[in-house]
Amino acid sequence: QVQLEESGGGLVQAGGSLRLSCAAYGRTFDLYRMVWFRQVPGKEREFVGSISWSSGSTEHADSVRGRFTISRDRAKNTGYLQLNRLKTEDTAIYYCAGEPAGAGSFQWWGQGTQVTVSS
Repeated sequence: QVQLEESGGGLVQAGGSLRLSCAAYGRTFDLYRMVWFRQVPGKEREFVGSISWSSGSTEHADSVRGRFTISRDRAKNTGYLQLNRLKTEDTAIYYCAGEPAGAGSFQWWGQGTQVTVSS
């Protein structure tokens, strides 16, 4: 079992930056991939990006590519989502999720952290 704990959300002006963290606890050696999503109430959850826990290879959604960067520090068992050049439309609750090797699905979820971008 892996527990994920997010932090780093907040209120920021458009054009500003934030860094979200997702700390993993427990059987972290089971973690294969960490994925970031965001969701606005009343709308569908949107994929933001993902990172392979072992290799560090990443992918980012078109809507955030070039502005957001996913990384991880294996020594700290923590994943990061760096949000730069924020726009008001980036306002959402951001979630991290963990996928164990061979599962093909996300079994662990963080509690979510609110990011609000003001104009």
